[in-house]
Amino acid sequence: MSTRRASHAGTWYVGSGSELNDQLSNWLHAVKKSIPARAVISPHAGYSYCGASAAYAYKQIDAEKIKRVFILGPSHHVYLPGCALSSVEKYETPLYSMTIDQSIYAELRETNHFTSMTKEVDEDEHSIEMQLPYVAKAMESCRDKFTIVPVLVGGLNRDAEQLYGGIFSKYLKDPDNFFVISSDFCHWGKRFRYTYHDKTKGEIYRSIEDLDRMGMNHIEELDPSKFHHYLQEYRNTICGRHPIGVLLNAVESIHKEQQKNVFKFKFLDYRQSNQCTRSGDSSVSYAAGALEAV
Repeated sequence: MSTRRASHAGTWYVGSGSELNDQLSNWLHAVKKSIPARAVISPHAGYSYCGASAAYAYKQIDAEKIKRVFILGPSHHVYLPGCALSSVEKYETPLYSMTIDQSIYAELRETNHFTSMTKEVDEDEHSIEMQLPYVAKAMESCRDKFTIVPVLVGGLNRDAEQLYGGIFSKYLKDPDNFFVISSDFCHWGKRFRYTYHDKTKGEIYRSIEDLDRMGMNHIEELDPSKFHHYLQEYRNTICGRHPIGVLLNAVESIHKEQQKNVFKFKFLDYRQSNQCTRSGDSSVSYAAGALEAV
């Protein structure tokens, strides 16, 4: 059985299973459970930067109710106009390995809107892998009773986000399924080629937070159109903007079908890797939030 190795273990996060388990346990223990989530947005940087923030998302999982975990992560290294599925059968983590749901993969492939990524591309990409140890930890009480559905999301246009949102809405409606949307927020600084600064907000880091929270407000409104126009206007470097767009469109599709709002979203944590005050500074923002049924 082909397996994707934990290629970023030992660099982006602790490679020892026992040490990683303790680290994740401590972060999760520090967070209160407040929302019975059906989906979360979680950051995907090195755990030393965003591990404590991601705990706010993963604390909201009710493992006993979940049979499948969909993980939608952006493609950082290869150009991809659509979405791609893994070519392996298992994903390894330092905690334990998780099995990909091949029956769901078969359904997705039948739509003719999914390609396959090579094992090399799969292992190079960190956006999905950085969610895996937290998925494994949050689901450890049911470790042999669930599968995962990793999906690499490319540079989708507005129509494609609607298309994939419609495809995934079928699965989001099913309470057996849980969605993880992998995204960091603003990447600020010359090395990211993004130095937006609204000086009316004060220091650079305050301008960054204001910019991020504008986008976060549109996500909490579950409005894909507003989020899309916000990105067009400000070009905020939210690397998971397309997976987020897919989620928002999936929710909108469900709301239109049922002619009422059945979900709501709330952000639970926000932080920055560094408080930028000078043009030579840089930072990445991290946010964690959860979608719940109402």
